[in-house]
Amino acid sequence: MAKIRTSRLTVRDGHGRMTFRDGLAELWKNKMLYLMTLPAIIWVFIFCYIPMYGILIAFKDFNFKKGIWGSQWVGLKNFQFLFNYKGVGQIFFNTIFLNILFIITGTIFSVGLALVFVEIKNKVYNKVVQTIAIFPHFVSWTVAAMFLSGIIGGSGTLTQWIVDRGAADPNFYGNASWWPLILVMLKIWQGAGYGTIVYVAAITGFDQGMYEAARIDGATRLQMITRITLPLLKPTIIMLTIMSVGKIFSGDFGMIYALVGDNSQLYATTDVIDTFVYRALRQLNNMGMSTATSLFQSIVGLVLVFTTNAIAKRVEPDSAIF
Repeated sequence: MAKIRTSRLTVRDGHGRMTFRDGLAELWKNKMLYLMTLPAIIWVFIFCYIPMYGILIAFKDFNFKKGIWGSQWVGLKNFQFLFNYKGVGQIFFNTIFLNILFIITGTIFSVGLALVFVEIKNKVYNKVVQTIAIFPHFVSWTVAAMFLSGIIGGSGTLTQWIVDRGAADPNFYGNASWWPLILVMLKIWQGAGYGTIVYVAAITGFDQGMYEAARIDGATRLQMITRITLPLLKPTIIMLTIMSVGKIFSGDFGMIYALVGDNSQLYATTDVIDTFVYRALRQLNNMGMSTATSLFQSIVGLVLVFTTNAIAKRVEPDSAIF
């Protein structure tokens, strides 16, 4: 087996892997394409890798005057703050339960809308409908909370409509049982349209010859969707689901806190890890505890991604991310 003599980064060419010299040639050949990715690489390095230095705060009694290195090491003491809290079980359940609902309903509605968009043949009408569906993604949750209050608040439109018909006041902001449904509906409104972008791009890239052949054989639109589109779309759905599972232990803080705030009557179904940590940080002003919780969420998310990917690799090898 021949070996190429280059640097210590060179690999054996007998395994069909790219050598260090080949890698440099590839970089030079497509230098403009790689140069276009440079801003994104720099952004990720600055905002995603350099801040990882702050993980040390999770193991320290952090003091702003002393800095990260000057603060005292406390080991795993900061992690005890989360697990010693008597309501931690409910918080974990709310976080996981709401995220599972978001993933399932978001995927179903995004795929459904993508199929509808693809079936709309009028280009102008299609663009208008897609724009309307995607627009809620860019609406602030604070603005959404104001509109929601005007609909389901004490004097809201929906509340008054229910009361005027002789029914009891549903008391949306005092009854926690309503809020899983409310949060799911708002999440669909906000994210389903934006989530269609990847699915529409995947569907438009499918071989149109298969659809022509099916049409000649007399297949209906529904049959083409169920027999061609959905099976071909399955790898994309699985891949995006795997990526979503990595965030299943992190609550949507911006959404939930903007809608619920400090309304303790709704904590039974809406209090997630992120909102709990935020309140604790305001009250205790302990940076180490909040950092430890964030680190715990990241580790659990990483484990879940690897686990879900391993399962997907066994069931559908082509759908796995790695």
